[in-house]
Amino acid sequence: MILTFLTILGSLGLFLFGMKIMSEALQKLSGEKLRGMMRVMTTNRFTGLLSGFLVTCLVQSSSATTVMIVSFVNAGLLTLFESIGMIMGANLGTTTTFWIISFLGFKFSLSSIALPIIGVGFPMMFMRNSRVRDTGEFLLGFGLLFFGLLMLKDSVPNIQDNPEFLKFVQGFTGKGIFSVMFFFAFGTILTIIVQSSSVAGAITLTMAYKGWIDFPSSAAIILGENVGTTITANIAALTGNITAKRAAFAHFIFNVIGVIWAILLFAPFTAFISAIVPGDAGQPEAMPLHLAAFHSGFNLINIALMIGLVPLLVRLVEKTIRSRAPGVASHVEYKRASLPQTAELNLAEAEREVQSLATHTRTLVSGFLDVFGRPEAEISGRITELRQVEELSDEIALDVTQYLVRCSSAGLSDSSMGRVSVLLRVIAELEDMCDCGNRLVQLASRRTRKGHELPPETLGQLRDMGGHLFTFIDFLSTCLTRPGQPGDMETAQEMERQINACRKRLRKESMTRMLASGETIKAEVLYIDVLNNMQRISKHAMNILQALRQEG
Repeated sequence: MILTFLTILGSLGLFLFGMKIMSEALQKLSGEKLRGMMRVMTTNRFTGLLSGFLVTCLVQSSSATTVMIVSFVNAGLLTLFESIGMIMGANLGTTTTFWIISFLGFKFSLSSIALPIIGVGFPMMFMRNSRVRDTGEFLLGFGLLFFGLLMLKDSVPNIQDNPEFLKFVQGFTGKGIFSVMFFFAFGTILTIIVQSSSVAGAITLTMAYKGWIDFPSSAAIILGENVGTTITANIAALTGNITAKRAAFAHFIFNVIGVIWAILLFAPFTAFISAIVPGDAGQPEAMPLHLAAFHSGFNLINIALMIGLVPLLVRLVEKTIRSRAPGVASHVEYKRASLPQTAELNLAEAEREVQSLATHTRTLVSGFLDVFGRPEAEISGRITELRQVEELSDEIALDVTQYLVRCSSAGLSDSSMGRVSVLLRVIAELEDMCDCGNRLVQLASRRTRKGHELPPETLGQLRDMGGHLFTFIDFLSTCLTRPGQPGDMETAQEMERQINACRKRLRKESMTRMLASGETIKAEVLYIDVLNNMQRISKHAMNILQALRQEG
């Protein structure tokens, strides 16, 4: 008995390990396309639905996808509204695992395909070409997954050899709603224990195929798995902000609402699935396909019912989980235990965090122009706010740098490793930009404290130069969100030329004023320092664009 249990456990481990290898290989092969989906396909609930579906098909884990979505929401990279569409897509995407296992795992002789696939994939992993290596890794994972399923099928004893267990199970079947609720609870607990709806699904399909449970019982277990899989995201959200908790709770509510209508209509729904899927659902050999259809049908109908009610769902979770204070977006934390092993998608999260550093630079420059020349009593609070922005930018730069290092050790494609190198350089330049912005704020504060007087026209001149700088920073932010374009460097060089020409002209005027009146030397030196820091920001921006061009 103990040996049988350990064999089943080992089979599940091999199945899960194969899925992990296959998932990582798919992420490497998809690379930039996968990250592109996360960048552009969340604009509304329908594109978010498609994005969540495609990402989960590649990752082969709805739990990993939803944990990642919650982490995006926590970092302020996705809104609650956008996240719900992606969560719906993740629910549908996880049903592809059922179809793959049902078609290939129970319709074909696994012993005849699993080991040959491993045999083809293994030597490919030692080739020079990165795509060939990644393809070999995918085939190896694919073969291990089905070899694990083969071992699971062989290690689970037939029901004919265990009549006492059949008698035990029959005690919980055929009792209407009681039976449905019992197997629903079993599916929920099973998924919480194994922390993977894919593994729980493989167990359910195997039990059904071996004749341990009938079709209605298996379907009820699948409903439980849909609720159990939401626990992972809710656990991940415990350390997140209020919006992350709401996103995880929305996932739970969405699935619970689906389970409620499915249980109320359980008999006609299962009868409908039995009628449209070929084969007799009462026969163990036909059950895997019926269960895959049940799983997909449940999620498709639930999405169709709920996709139009997303605004109501948002209001419901906002009223249920109330915030005492306005939510403050967090940022990526490289030590976060809940970080899913989806390296390519983790890189997408880091990319979006890098973009926020450019926004912080703009905030600091804008804040400097707001406080420059104003009385100390009016600017003290604003100075404190801007200091906090600079401190946050330092934290983000440190955390994202460490986060990228962790991503690079988690299995990235060669092109993504190159992207990590570029991002590390970009982060260093953006941090320097924020430091320059902070120095501008400190110079404005010093001018007020020391009472340095400058001609009235200098404020207007600084605002004009600030306008050029804002244009450059906004252009940089745009370049960080899209692939490089042929004319980007020419545009950037022209912007930098304008800022440098402005600095030289204003510096010359300042020097003239100093020579004319020795009393304003300290004020003019401070003014020149301001001009130099504004020009340095443009220089760092230019360095970033050159790094991005080298990547392309």
